[in-house]
Amino acid sequence: MERRQRGVSAGLLLLLYQISQVGFHNIPSVTLGVLVLNIFLFLYPVRPLSEVCLSVNEAVHRKNWQRLLLAPFHHADDWHLYYNMVSMLWKGIMLERKLKSVWFAYIIAVFSLLIGVVYMVLELLLVIILDDPSYEMNCGVGFSGVLFALKVLNNHYNPGRVSSVLGLPISSKYACWVELVAIHLISPG
Repeated sequence: MERRQRGVSAGLLLLLYQISQVGFHNIPSVTLGVLVLNIFLFLYPVRPLSEVCLSVNEAVHRKNWQRLLLAPFHHADDWHLYYNMVSMLWKGIMLERKLKSVWFAYIIAVFSLLIGVVYMVLELLLVIILDDPSYEMNCGVGFSGVLFALKVLNNHYNPGRVSSVLGLPISSKYACWVELVAIHLISPG
């Protein structure tokens, strides 16, 4: 798993444009911090993706637990970063204003760790259920799991809303699933 491109690219430029359109002064502090951290680690990764991605083999068998902390904040390419951070921008603005910054920061930290644990448990279950040890080798990076958890939280605090996904009006409780499919079709893998 290696990054396809790094540095200033179309996805990164589009992300910076989106942030500038919202205005730095309109983005709550924790949300802005998460955006800056993810952009910084995209431009200056701690290690190559193959050394930060989360897998059962690396984290559990080789006891490389730091991957639980690193994997959510690294992205495969500029479009992966773009989709995740635009989603974070909107979810962060809505939730951080509602929950306040300290509580929102706590939620981000907890979700960042728990999503990795859930990912590994699901991969282990696939190994057991399907009797296929290759699932132990699946290695993932990115903030998507945290974003889906934030989407569920947002739906809890704002029930009955309608979201626009690719211009289509969709009930917010289903929008995260449509968003998942759309992201997979636009940026597979």
